[in-house]
Amino acid sequence: MKRYRTGDTVPETGIYRVTHTPHRLPHEVILLKNERFPRCAKCKNEVIFELAYAAPDLFQIQKHRIYELPVIEGEATTVPA
Repeated sequence: MKRYRTGDTVPETGIYRVTHTPHRLPHEVILLKNERFPRCAKCKNEVIFELAYAAPDLFQIQKHRIYELPVIEGEATTVPA
């Protein structure tokens, strides 16, 4: 798996796993293509990023008009009073 460091250019929009020096457990962040990988305020440049899930369409603006909500099987059919 390819690793990236603070200051590198984000190759694709997605969810990245972030590994710090011992002050914090690994976590995930959403980063956008062509932005720069950020630094940590505490450990500065000692941060490593790995792409966990690519999501190229994550922030694409799409308009969908819904004229009727679908029935979901197994969903309660009672109407609250």
